Amino acid sequence: MDAEKAKVIAAKWGFDYIGDVASAVNFPSLIFLLQVNIQRLELIKLDEPKLGAIAVDFVSGATAHRRKFGGGRGQDIAKAVGLKHGFTPCVLDATAGLGRDAFVLATLGCEVKMIERNPVVAALLDDGLQRAALSVDVNDITDRMSLMFASSIDNMTHESDIDVVYLDPMYPHREKSAAVKKEMRVFQSLVGEDVDSDALLAPALDIAQYRVVVKRPSYAENLASKKPSTSIKMKKNRFDVYVNRAIPKAEIN
Repeated sequence: MDAEKAKVIAAKWGFDYIGDVASAVNFPSLIFLLQVNIQRLELIKLDEPKLGAIAVDFVSGATAHRRKFGGGRGQDIAKAVGLKHGFTPCVLDATAGLGRDAFVLATLGCEVKMIERNPVVAALLDDGLQRAALSVDVNDITDRMSLMFASSIDNMTHESDIDVVYLDPMYPHREKSAAVKKEMRVFQSLVGEDVDSDALLAPALDIAQYRVVVKRPSYAENLASKKPSTSIKMKKNRFDVYVNRAIPKAEIN
């Protein structure tokens, strides 16, 4: 069964399939390996096997804990997107990654449209969504999430009826490698820094009805050197909020 699923994934995303024994998909560099393990798509960094496998899991683990105990609409991300009182925005997550922030927002009632341009990351996220659709615990949440495999810079303006655009572009970490979470270490090797991330802000501001939210490390400069309307600061990160217009009073009853 794993081999059959691996073949389907390889065909869908244009990866090379390397055999029934491995039940896997490989990359020309041979540094990374995608494998199907008990019907779950996983990414492995071959030169750092101790990091373990990375997969998207919306049902259990840290994601489930945050869904149950994350703080609801009192969370900083909820405040950043303006999720208060009766306002529940339609959010475009234009740098979806593993979809964790998108899932938090969907848990809080938002419709979340996701765009991810890296095929490996998109494949992991797509697999996580498919498996979540089979779970009665979260399928009502992931029903509010959709995924587009594309470049946000080129395709963001095709979207309509977007209340909030959420951006979390890859940014190099100052911490020593051992202090960076395994997912981030793998992503930095696989994806690299989003050197064109400044180009995301202008189209985001064009389509967002109310605001654009940019997640940044606390030490990072403003995206596109543009000062935000306000910032919500946390220990290691911050949310820079660019307000196009105020949340309508009719929504705050």
